Amino acid sequence: MIIIQNTVISDDVRDNFFVCNLEACKGACCVEGDLGAPLEEKELQILEQEYAAIKPFLTEAGQQAIEQQGLYIKDWEGDYSTTTINDRECAYALYDERGILKCGIEQAYLAGATSFKKPISCHLYPIRITKYEDFDALNYDRWNICNPACSFGANLGVRIYQFLKEPLVRKYGEEWYGELVHEIEHGSPE
Repeated sequence: MIIIQNTVISDDVRDNFFVCNLEACKGACCVEGDLGAPLEEKELQILEQEYAAIKPFLTEAGQQAIEQQGLYIKDWEGDYSTTTINDRECAYALYDERGILKCGIEQAYLAGATSFKKPISCHLYPIRITKYEDFDALNYDRWNICNPACSFGANLGVRIYQFLKEPLVRKYGEEWYGELVHEIEHGSPE
């Protein structure tokens, strides 16, 4: 385990290889599972403020699900997640011309329609954050649908923490990421 500031990072994040391979999985993580993408409380307000700009990038089915269920849902544990279509795919997801699921929020961001890139839980996947009172625990969420990403990462020699540099910096900052890399590559001073 690696400890950086108020985070505890699983050794799996250091040791395992990963690079998303959308050609192989087709974005299955946007469909599979029992809930939509986890949302942080501050992201709820962002969705409320930015939905009008994001809506044109969503499918008709996604828009209908959001109209019926709301911009997000609160689950049985009191946590928030994105709305889903028929308890399956994320209402914010859309298929591209190759049949690969993409994030409609991210498509709006790339088009310059919003400053919100996507939920941080999606950006950080396959890392999942568990929040405790005094720290965040970052763990690797192993899922068989991501096996092609593990193989692809191994072929390229890219580990999880390297692949997820941008979202880790987005979440915790450049200094934090620098400390993580230093700890992984050089270890802590004795």
